[in-house]
Parts: sequence; structure tokens; C-alpha cells
Amino acid sequence: MTTGVYLFDLASQHARYLAVRQATIAGNVANANTAGFKARDVVPFAQVLARTGLDMRSTADAHLEQQGNRIPVREQAGSAWEVLTSSSEVSLEQEMLKGGEVARQSNLDNAVVKSFHRMLMSAVRSGS
Repeated sequence: MTTGVYLFDLASQHARYLAVRQATIAGNVANANTAGFKARDVVPFAQVLARTGLDMRSTADAHLEQQGNRIPVREQAGSAWEVLTSSSEVSLEQEMLKGGEVARQSNLDNAVVKSFHRMLMSAVRSGS
């Protein structure tokens, strides 16, 4: 018994999410000098995914990284950012960081879909 491959659907949903998030970030940047404007963001994708009924599942313990094996990080004390003051509640630095995060996620999605597509095409060509 085979089951459907939902990676392409998941990647498509994530791409739509990233497009909405990027538009929200762009709106924040565009209104950075608008008096009283409050920065907005979208709900994290994990919450969006939870509403769709698609659940991620591991089929073996080795498929997921264990909590203890992560690279240790340390929090930076104080703020190294120069803060620009404006009459709105938008931090341009934070919005640029969010934009970079969206770009990285989009690039990762594209790389995963390309790799998965190549794998599928290889399986079809070999007759597996």
C-alpha cells in the first residue's frame, strides 16, 4: 500500500505563507515613518500547518535530531543595535532581519523541492 507524497503540497503552502509574511514585512517598512503605526507579523507557520491537518511524523528515532545534540548558543548581553527613533513602533532592523529569514526559508524550500524532484525523476527513469 502506498501513500501520497505531500512534500510538494507542503512546500506550496509554505511558499504562500512566506509570500504573505514578506508582504507584511514590506508593509511595516513602508509605514515605518507613519505616526502611530504598529508593526505586524503573521502567525508562525507551525500554527498554520497545525490547522491544515498535515502532520509531520518521524518513522524512526534517528530521523529527528535529539535535543541534546544541538549546537550550544549564548544570548548576547545588551543591545548591539543602533536604534532609530520614529513616531511609529516599527524597528527597521528587526524588519530587515525578518526579511532575511524569509529569503533563507524560501531558498531552503526551493532547494528541497529541487532535490525531491530530482529524486522522483531518477526513480521514474530507473523503473523503481
